[in-house]
This record gives sequence, structure tokens and C-alpha cells, in this order.
Amino acid sequence: MSLVKKFATVGGATLGSRIFGFARETLMAAALGTGPMADVFYAAFRFPNLFRRLFAEGAFNAAFVPLFAKEIEANGTDGAKRFSEEVFGVLFSVLLLITIVMELSMPLLVRFVIAPGFADDPEKFGITIRMAAVMFPYLMCMSLTAMMSGMLNSLHHFFAAAVAPIFLNVVMIGALFYALYTGAEPLATAWYLSWGVLVAGVLQLVVVYLGVLHAGMSIGFRFPKMTPNVKRLLILAVPAAVTGGITQINQLIGQAIASSREGAIAALQYADRIYQLPLGVVGVAVGVVLLPELARALKGGALREAAFLQNRSIEFVMFLTIPAGFALWILSDEIIRVLYERGAFHEQNTLIVGSILAIYGVGLPAFVLIKALQPGFYAREDTKTPMRFSAIAVAANCATALTLFPYMGAPGIAVAEATAGWISTVLLFTTLLRRGHLTWEWALAKRAVLLIVASAVMGAVIFYLKQHWAPWLASGAPLLTKVGTLGLLIAISMVVYFATAFLIGGADLGMIRRNLNRKPAPVKDA
Repeated sequence: MSLVKKFATVGGATLGSRIFGFARETLMAAALGTGPMADVFYAAFRFPNLFRRLFAEGAFNAAFVPLFAKEIEANGTDGAKRFSEEVFGVLFSVLLLITIVMELSMPLLVRFVIAPGFADDPEKFGITIRMAAVMFPYLMCMSLTAMMSGMLNSLHHFFAAAVAPIFLNVVMIGALFYALYTGAEPLATAWYLSWGVLVAGVLQLVVVYLGVLHAGMSIGFRFPKMTPNVKRLLILAVPAAVTGGITQINQLIGQAIASSREGAIAALQYADRIYQLPLGVVGVAVGVVLLPELARALKGGALREAAFLQNRSIEFVMFLTIPAGFALWILSDEIIRVLYERGAFHEQNTLIVGSILAIYGVGLPAFVLIKALQPGFYAREDTKTPMRFSAIAVAANCATALTLFPYMGAPGIAVAEATAGWISTVLLFTTLLRRGHLTWEWALAKRAVLLIVASAVMGAVIFYLKQHWAPWLASGAPLLTKVGTLGLLIAISMVVYFATAFLIGGADLGMIRRNLNRKPAPVKDA
């Protein structure tokens, strides 16, 4: 199976999850708006959700996949099974201990980490503690799910791991439908959602376990023991977790700062959900598929093949995310109006969330390129270098957010996150290039510039059309009219972008064939 076909397998399943996520957030906006219960739920959910993204979207894979692949090559399926059982025993025990400690420490976590701004409101503070306590075991489910997903990805069974997150959205949508149908109060709705998160975690774990069984492997429980392989895994996993979750760590910092202003947390979350669509479909797919492919090529000594895989992934990312970033920047208000503006979500909310989404659009290519660049380090079992770069990016995020938030509010936090994303991307790219792990291609650099030009042409067309079609996109227009007009704008923008990109040479049929048909067959370099 070609590289892009593998991207499509993971990206397609992730797209399904993100579409359900849109439905979930639309219902959330109608049920809770940006009111206090929306802030409480999102603050309580952010902490376990941080770990979901740390583990489920690549960080655990960064440490586990190269070692698992090495074990398969050295000792076959039996050795890989033994290694996975050793890891499972230690991971389960550590997670159980962490869960108990965190549950007992939840008041301190909420006061100093999750939402310091809630400390002055005893009701919000108390509810956040209780909801976070209900949802925190989700971390344990998702960490075990991540381990099994790493096994599946290494065995080239991508679908089950990619489709599992859909269950979180399905369960939460069910809870929201029930709340809206029964006319539940915002507090009751938030509680339905909290228990739904826990149920979804269990379901996701069951799905990937069944996937592992289907792939011809099983996992038994072994008494926890620090074998050399487990020690090596932990050495790699800690910095990988910090690095892989740089975007989420920055968001957690942003939430802590935003908690001092009502509605800011919910506004950031609603905008985050939109840009997570291209980030998930492209970025997560590239990160999940590229790591085992790079690890396999490097273990086989195929250095030229590894360089090819890295560059084609960057090419794929730029081809799709540069125009997506332009579109989010220009159509931010219209997208938010169509998706969210109803019920408790008002026109003023649209302006705030739209401004945040526009800024995230500027940062989108960086957020996705990070996913394509980090495997270049992880496949070589180097997790410390990206962690150092993450520390620099986090420091820049903190300084920028603290500086801008008093003047700009929630959009200032989005500026800080986008800035941190670009800093991290530049550091990762230049280091891979300097070490010779990334091959400079002038043709690729030229295509990148031409793709920006094509995206700018597309952006000009979008801006012109949305000005003329403003009455059909206004708040007072019927929903179907707004949806149809926005859909037509997006369709036209895609035609304009692809036509321009091919016309000026930013893309060509050779590039498409190169990405679709390449079937790696590593040969050791001399």
C-alpha cells in the first residue's frame, strides 16, 4: 500500500471522528453556549483530554513503535508479544497509581493547574473538581488504548486505532440529544457529558483490543517488571510525551490564563474544534503512518528511502494545509456562524470565536508540519531533541499569552499558540536539515512558494465572493441558505486552488503519481 493510501486510511477514519466532533460541538453550543457550565465542563475535560492527545495522537507511538518494530525484526511475533505484555503490566500498574493520586489531589490540580481563575467562585470550583474526578479515569483507558494502537500501527493495521475516537463523539452526542430532548438544565447536561466521557473511554479500549486480536495477537497480564526493554521505553516515552503534546500543553497553559475571564475557555474550545479537522485528517494521519514507515526504512538501512518518505510527507502536508489555513483565516466568521450560531450561542459569540479561528488558520500549517517532522527524530530513537524545542516553544507561548491576554482576551492566547507552533516547526526543520536527516530539494521549496501563491489567489476569490454574498451568510439568513452559500464558497475555492496550483506548477501529475504509487522497498545503502 502506498504512503498516501495509508494516509487516506487513517485520515478517512479520523475525518469521520472529526465530523462527529463537529456535530457534538454544534449541540454543545446550542445547549451551553459560552456560559459558565460550558467553561466548567471544558475546564474539567481539558486535563484528561490533554492525555488523550498526548498518547492517542502519537506520543506513545513515538517511543513504543520503534522498539516494537525492532522486537518483531529480532525475535519475531513471539518476542513482540512478550514485549507488549511486559509493557502492559508496567503501564497498567503505573496508570492505576497515577489515577489514585490524581483523584485525591483534584482540588489542588483545579486550583493551580486546570482553572486557577475558578478559585474565587466556590460553585464553579466545586463542580469542576467533581467533574474532573469523574472524567480522569479516561486517562487510564486512553493510555492503554494508545499502547494497543501502537501495536496495530506497527502491524500495518491502521483502521481500528483510527476509528476508535469516533466512540467518544457518538456517546457525547447521545448525551446531548438526551439533555436537549428532556430540556435538562445546563448543570445536568454537563454531568451527562462527564459520565459519557468515562463510558466512551471504556468503549475505545474494547475496540482496539478487538483489533489486536483480529491482527493475530493477544495481550496477557504480566506482573510488572522493569526489563531492559521497558526501561528503554520509559526513557524514550517521557520526552516524547512532552514533545508530542506541545500543542495541547500550550492549550492547557492558555486555558489556565483564560479561566480568569468568563466565556474565554469555551470560545477557545469551539475554535479549536474547527481547526482540529485538517489537523486530525492530515497531521495525525501523517504522524501515525510515517513513524512506523521511517522506523522500518532506517532499521533496514535504507537511508535514501527514509529521506524520500520524509520529503513526500512534507509535500503532502503543504499541498493540503496551506490552502486550508488561508480558508480558515478568511472564512472564520462565516464558518462559526453556520456551525454554532443558534440557541445559547449568539452573534457576539461568533465574532469572538471567529477571530480566534482566523488566528488558528495562520498557525495551522505549522501545527501539521510538526506532525510530519517529529517522526524524523522518533524513528531514530531521539526524543530528547524535540523535547528541548518544545520547552522553548512553551516558554514563548507563556510569555506571549500573558502579554496579550489582558489586551486582546482569548484571541491573544490563540496568537501565542500559533507563534509557539511556528517556532517549534522552524527548530525541528532546521535541525533535521543540519543533521542530514532531511534532504533539501529545490523543487520542493519552489512548489511550496507556488502553493502559497495559489492559496493567495484562492483567498482573493473567496474574499470577493463573500462580500457579494454577504446577505446570504448573515445571521438573519435561513440556515439552509447559509449552509448552501458556505458550501458553494468552499467548492469554488477548491476548484480555484487546484486549478491555479496545477497551472502555475505548484502541483503536477508527476507529484500526485509519486505520492500515490510509490511502494517502498528498502535496500541498504552502502
